[in-house]
Amino acid sequence: MSAALHLAKPTDLEKLTHLVAAFHAEIGISSEETARERALIPMLDGSPYGIVYLIGPTRAPIGYIAITFSWSIEFGGMIATLDEFYVRPQIRGRGIGTEALLSLRKTLAQSEVNALFLEVQDTDAKAKRLYQKAGFGDRKGYQSLFTDL
Repeated sequence: MSAALHLAKPTDLEKLTHLVAAFHAEIGISSEETARERALIPMLDGSPYGIVYLIGPTRAPIGYIAITFSWSIEFGGMIATLDEFYVRPQIRGRGIGTEALLSLRKTLAQSEVNALFLEVQDTDAKAKRLYQKAGFGDRKGYQSLFTDL
């Protein structure tokens, strides 16, 4: 099985919404199909704020990675956040996730993205190991904080 990344297009919306729904159900995010579509359509239509990659064959993807973009003075330009990352449960444990993340890092670096951030639940040791294998680590002296608006 290949972890090849393919930039998702508007024609991929139906496949992608099924993957997003599965991911949200798995981790307990309550979201409706129309809300998921409203969030995805701009990313598929070329919005400068984010992109989505399908993982594996485009006809039958095995997962997806959603990336959002912003700008940082500290990092000297474009930075990205890994917003959502999902691989179908029956495919996990074969190195696909690590391969996809390494490929993503290379692709973003070639696109002049200077840093890639993500959040992971404190209690998710398996996900932490995956991200560490792909070169992610704690940003010493920093803690991620947020507020709903």
